[in-house]
Amino acid sequence: MPSGHPSPYRAAIRAYYLLAGGAAFCYALAFTVSSVYRIEWARLDPLQLVLVGTALELTIFLAEVPTGALADLRGRRLSILVGLVLVGFGFLLEGAMPVFATIVLAQVLWGIGYTFTSGADKAWIVDEVGEDLVAPVFLRAAQAAQVGALAGIVLSALLASLRLNLPILASGVLFLALASALRWLMPERRFQPGAHDGDAIWAVFRTTLTRGLQVTHRHPVLLLLLGVGALWGLASEGFDRLWALHLLQEVTLPTLGPLAPVAWFGVIQAVTLVLSLVVTELTRRRLETGSYAAIARALTLLTGLQFVAMLIFAASGQLPLALMSYWSVMLLRQVTEPLHAALINHGVPSTVRATVLSISSQSDAIGQIAGGPLIGLVGLHISVRAALGTSAAALVPALLTLVLVTRRQRALLPGSTVECVAETARAAEDAAS
Repeated sequence: MPSGHPSPYRAAIRAYYLLAGGAAFCYALAFTVSSVYRIEWARLDPLQLVLVGTALELTIFLAEVPTGALADLRGRRLSILVGLVLVGFGFLLEGAMPVFATIVLAQVLWGIGYTFTSGADKAWIVDEVGEDLVAPVFLRAAQAAQVGALAGIVLSALLASLRLNLPILASGVLFLALASALRWLMPERRFQPGAHDGDAIWAVFRTTLTRGLQVTHRHPVLLLLLGVGALWGLASEGFDRLWALHLLQEVTLPTLGPLAPVAWFGVIQAVTLVLSLVVTELTRRRLETGSYAAIARALTLLTGLQFVAMLIFAASGQLPLALMSYWSVMLLRQVTEPLHAALINHGVPSTVRATVLSISSQSDAIGQIAGGPLIGLVGLHISVRAALGTSAAALVPALLTLVLVTRRQRALLPGSTVECVAETARAAEDAAS
């Protein structure tokens, strides 16, 4: 515990570290083998695999606003505890019953739970510690999450070698245990309930959505960037749901000593995590993120490289090539996401920054929800290779759009984006008042 934190805050900070590290550990424990479990035990076909992801994304998309409102009205601590319990029961349900319908239901359950915790955890610790002291807490919590995720990956591979559903069941139990521990360890002394009632919150949401749709027709830069986000979402959804099936069908996974071949998925995820940390830090040091033109050029290059890497993965039949191309896709995506956020927020005042990020996140989710089932149908009726290739093809129009943004950077500078989002924010404020 850093000595600079006053003693009244230490209980909250310890609880936040436990939450960050524990949740990351539990998620990694389940996610490392969940795809293999759905393929080998539940026998899901490509369309079903994608529909599982679509159910999760749609749940989060629909539940984010109401659960966030409840956290503001009833308390962040309660929201976090309820969320952890729902996530735990969701994983228990999936691990206990390898059937498509129950797996979809589990996604809905733990997806709602995730939205209860999303944002509420950070809002809670900021309230308890204060804005002036919270920055180092966030950094240390991120480190705790990284360590927890790596430990969860390792344990998941070991447990899966014994029985494939053990990591998912263990994750569910540990989420419930984490909620139980935080019930006693997590203080909430400074929460102030929000002033809005439910009708006002939904009025804000409806007005923001309506105005957001209207202004996209008048401001091309926002429409272009939303389109890029949606295409990235479409490409990522198909790849994320089908990469494991491609490895199991087309690539021979050798045994790792006494461990079953499923342990390879633990190795793959562990290497992905470590490489992501390194690449993100190198990008932060080297890229000129203050330049709009530099960010646009970098995004164009990264999107092109990701397209090539996804095609190579789809065509690969040997383990070394499959691993190299998979890691390339994941690392390129890791760098692309924050740069995209930086591009759409370049020059945006802080008063509308959250709205910009929210619109961007929604466009990504819409791409995943709308495009995912189409990718699944290609995988079901043609082949998994074809589905992965179709996912990669979604990056072609995204690449062309980024080329347009780069070449016309003066005409498409974010001033219009600021104007349209500010208009949306003002409409939302009017509805709330």
